[in-house]
Amino acid sequence: MRFSHNLIGNQDNYKHCHYPLYPPGTEYISSYIESRGGPFPATQFFGLQAFIREYLMNPITLEDIDEAEFVLREQGMHFNRANWLGILEDHGGFLPVEIEAVPEGLVIPARNVLVQIINTDPKYYWATSFFETALLRSVWYPSTIGTVSWMCKQILNEALARTSDAPEGYVRGMFADYGARGVSSLESAALGGMAHLVNFHQGGTVTAQLAAKHFYNAIDTVLMSGPNSEHAGFMAWGKENEAAAIKNMLDVFESAGFALVLTDTYDHENCVKNIIGRELKSQIESFPGLVGIRPDSGDLVQVTSDTTEWLLDIFGGETNSKGYRILPPFIRVVQGDGMTLETLPQALAELERRGLAADNVVFAMGGGLLQRWNRDTMNFGQKASAVCVDGTWRDIAKSPVGSPFKKSKGGRLALQRRDGEYVTVPKGSIPESENVLEPVYRNGKLLRMHHFEEVRANAEVPVPRSYYEEFAVKVHAEKAG
Repeated sequence: MRFSHNLIGNQDNYKHCHYPLYPPGTEYISSYIESRGGPFPATQFFGLQAFIREYLMNPITLEDIDEAEFVLREQGMHFNRANWLGILEDHGGFLPVEIEAVPEGLVIPARNVLVQIINTDPKYYWATSFFETALLRSVWYPSTIGTVSWMCKQILNEALARTSDAPEGYVRGMFADYGARGVSSLESAALGGMAHLVNFHQGGTVTAQLAAKHFYNAIDTVLMSGPNSEHAGFMAWGKENEAAAIKNMLDVFESAGFALVLTDTYDHENCVKNIIGRELKSQIESFPGLVGIRPDSGDLVQVTSDTTEWLLDIFGGETNSKGYRILPPFIRVVQGDGMTLETLPQALAELERRGLAADNVVFAMGGGLLQRWNRDTMNFGQKASAVCVDGTWRDIAKSPVGSPFKKSKGGRLALQRRDGEYVTVPKGSIPESENVLEPVYRNGKLLRMHHFEEVRANAEVPVPRSYYEEFAVKVHAEKAG
């Protein structure tokens, strides 16, 4: 069934009864999308181009109209067939709207315009708000995941700056996405995993790389990984042969130069101290690449530091220029079990408290990265802000007494970068050359192609520390506690 890609049905059904509610003579509606605030003071904007290329560049067909009419009337919902036949005849089936947006990958403070939409044909004034359901969903999810990932990156950067001699850019390989099995759909895995790859290059979500190449024409290396283990393979050998199972993995993947070994199948401490640290010690020391030691259970804060200390006792290490101990380059701890935006600073703080460099560990996150968030996390909303009736524009905005944070903006909007900070201003109040918003779509055509490498570069644009300070200082707070 095609209905999932039928734009007429890819909305809340009540959208079909909204068009007659506007004043007579309505010609144009302008609306915008913003994050109205939440736990994060800033938003990494991402994902709009994927939606445009997947849904808005495919014209509505007569079959789509027939299908939508049947389904919606069956639901008891009003359906205006003439509206859609008109779009098919007048615009070749493409939605007659223009979309402006922030360059993807940029990090913008909350409560600023990220996307602005307006209809291009006064006959279809209702088109602006009609596809809000699909458009808002396409923005809030990848932008929220990207923001979480970006915040994790800032937390790691702060820890590296205090405790590590790692080179610039090292952080991109320190945090992996393990969330594909924990999300609600394949599309969520692709979009969320791709948002994470804007900030890092580690992960296990194959569809994230495919999406980056398909929607953003990624050329450079998007995702890096290596041979990992699972408990089933080790359990199949039997508990008494755990050492043989791990040795087999080291033998098989010696040529790959990477082996990530699960050590908690039975007794993590015993496995690290006696199997890794005695029976297989010489093989690991001569392994031509990196061996990752992965505890996958227990108190993640304590077990991460404990494992690092055990490995330092076994394999030795060095003290870096900042006075923190670091493992030899052939071995690292890998920690992803139970990792969240709250537990990451705790794990880093414990490493720091014990005098251990942050780059002893490669971190990963699953459901805590891709699934625990919703639209209300960052209070994303799309609201109409201006209407043109009988040739006259007027500003419109909502201001609910019971929810002040839902107060919306009025007027046509622009985004200006002023003294290193972003601020929403009235459209026309600044030269268009200073408007950060840029047209990206009009009447079925993509006007601006963001390549994935460009998105990644945008994510590195310096921002005020206030955008992430609250999360970065958690490491110090946890350490002090």
